[in-house]
Amino acid sequence: MPSKKALNPPAGQCRQCWYHAYASKEAHAHLGPRQDCPECMSHMNNGHGNMIVGR
Repeated sequence: MPSKKALNPPAGQCRQCWYHAYASKEAHAHLGPRQDCPECMSHMNNGHGNMIVGR
């Protein structure tokens, strides 16, 4: 279950980036070891570039 923090990004932050950063285990459970997340990669390349929220 994602944390409350993962589901409630601050104003001005990207919901997808925030969720994938703070609910990483849930968001990336379908991936294998060292496998890039296709959603994250697509969003990074086509979304808003280097504004991905870190932990």
